[in-house]
Amino acid sequence: MGCSISLSTPDSEDHVAMNASRCPICNKSGSDSTFDHSYMPFCSRRCADVDLGRWLQEDYRIPGPPAEQPESSDDE
Repeated sequence: MGCSISLSTPDSEDHVAMNASRCPICNKSGSDSTFDHSYMPFCSRRCADVDLGRWLQEDYRIPGPPAEQPESSDDE
């Protein structure tokens, strides 16, 4: 009963797909030599931080029904 483990190599199809991708912030090609794949899908820490800032400033929103507001109590 042998167990087969498949390891991904830099020459795999996944690596080729990463090289064909583009940074969603600056649109830099994944095949660019300055593209840092450790920040995928972004090309760099800077672009990853720009995206995080946009989420934190609520520039991006996930569509859905409006959130219900809690009822305020006037127990003064």
